[in-house]
Amino acid sequence: MTKFYGYRRPDGSIGIRNHVIVINTVGNLSALTRKVAGLVPGVIPVIHHGGESQFPEDYVQTLRTLVGTAGHSNVSAALVIGMEDDRIAQEIEAALIEKGKPVRTICLNCNLTIQEMVKEGKSWLSAALENSKKETREQCDITELIVGLECGGSDAWSGITANPSIGAFSDMIVHEGGTSVLAETTEAIGAEHILASNAINHEVGREFLTIVRNYDRRIKETGEDIRSANPTPGNMAGGLTTLEEKSLGCIKKGGSTPLREVISYSEMPSEKGFVFMDTPGYDVESVCGLAAGGAQIVLFSTGKGSPTGSPIVPVIKIGTNPKVYEIMSEHIDINAGKIIDENKSIKDIGKEIFDKVIDVSNGEKTAAENQLNQEFAIWRLAESI
Repeated sequence: MTKFYGYRRPDGSIGIRNHVIVINTVGNLSALTRKVAGLVPGVIPVIHHGGESQFPEDYVQTLRTLVGTAGHSNVSAALVIGMEDDRIAQEIEAALIEKGKPVRTICLNCNLTIQEMVKEGKSWLSAALENSKKETREQCDITELIVGLECGGSDAWSGITANPSIGAFSDMIVHEGGTSVLAETTEAIGAEHILASNAINHEVGREFLTIVRNYDRRIKETGEDIRSANPTPGNMAGGLTTLEEKSLGCIKKGGSTPLREVISYSEMPSEKGFVFMDTPGYDVESVCGLAAGGAQIVLFSTGKGSPTGSPIVPVIKIGTNPKVYEIMSEHIDINAGKIIDENKSIKDIGKEIFDKVIDVSNGEKTAAENQLNQEFAIWRLAESI
């Protein structure tokens, strides 16, 4: 069984990074959160613009995502910046205390000046960062890895090179007892019957078809039709001609192993093996959901050279063709275009991805990490109140 070295957390989970973060509960604390993080080099700001004036379904989803992010196994400690009597801050703190993760909440109120908040935050973060440096890695089994599967900016080569290679990787990690999580519900429309037929049982297949149909219905209720809006202009420029062609390529990231579970956005898998998470096609929100759901690392195929990253999980970029790799190599880790011009097989690139995942799990930085790409956005289900 393949091994790697990670950080064992008090709740038993394994992290492959050891971040200290500052995270805001509501959007109007974004600047303050960034300011506090900037006072302690090495601390990462995790900033979003929601948290207030939300319908109940968005409140629940925002809370689940923030708890999953702050409590992530790649995070050593978290400072939460909130408002007075902030329910989200209270919930995050309680969840992290239960996990045994170092957490501190500082809330804006009439009894504390901004300068006092900043000073208190800097002091706590400095101590947390020093403590994180004392934490060491231990040997772990690949069964403890959860890898998210994402794509951004598909082209005509996506379904021929990068996505099938990610699928080959997915089969490899599942075979060794690990977990892969395919995302982007919109990227399955037109090919949903194929994934459903590959489910472990009828119930899982029905759950998958339900989330696809519900997504399609919600979009139609706005007066739009995703089936006529896709492929996007960027996809068409890359050579895709129909929604079905795009989706058939996208679902190849899941490989050939049975679909064992369907989970909500930012929800933690309860099964090992191949899992599907209900996320939007917007890659920043989708990667955010995969990370909050426990993925320690994300694979991201791209035919357009998307620089999307994450503040807490390493994102490995797989380019679909030689040209995009040559032009955007500072953003891309693996060239699946070698299938086109170097006679490499899908299995060869799948093994290269597998080896890269282990190297990154052991601490090697990805291109997105080196470029400090730390995008973060939570999927909104309804308009603001």
